[in-house]
Amino acid sequence: MLAARDAEHPKAACALLTSRRYGRYLSTDAAGRPHLDSGKIAHAARFDGKFVVITNDDTLSTEDVALGYKGGTIIEACFRRMKQTGLEVRPMYHWSPRRIEAHVRLCVLALQIQRSAELRCGLPWARIAHILAGLKAVRYQIAGRTIVQRTKISPEAAEILKNLGISKPKKLLTVIEPPQAKAAS
Repeated sequence: MLAARDAEHPKAACALLTSRRYGRYLSTDAAGRPHLDSGKIAHAARFDGKFVVITNDDTLSTEDVALGYKGGTIIEACFRRMKQTGLEVRPMYHWSPRRIEAHVRLCVLALQIQRSAELRCGLPWARIAHILAGLKAVRYQIAGRTIVQRTKISPEAAEILKNLGISKPKKLLTVIEPPQAKAAS
């Protein structure tokens, strides 16, 4: 078949024929050129809008099986988002089942908190994290005293804190007196 093809046969045609997306709808003519196969298109159209699942548990209802599959796809999508959104989960190497389970639970909890924040604020997590990153605690020393104070809260950060039900942190977080001042008093 390859010898019968013209030398002008483009690589793009081969790419289309082997494509997972388009190849199932194409056939080739005698010259090896791709064309849309109406029979394949009609066969695929029979499944449009249908959600096909397989189970070996006969006790489950159709709705339960569909909900289980949809729940699984939601969890998979969450794990994909967790890897893409900047939620920093560094590699952990656990050997005991108890620690592995605890690590997975913490990761899922962090993801739930992130998703809850997105829903309450109506903003993507990257934007929420960027806005809240501007809120910092600053430590400085004056006359031997160490003072820890928060930075100014922007209107956007205040709105996010309000939506999340988190009270604004105090402006002055702590004051540490110098050691000689404590001894004198």
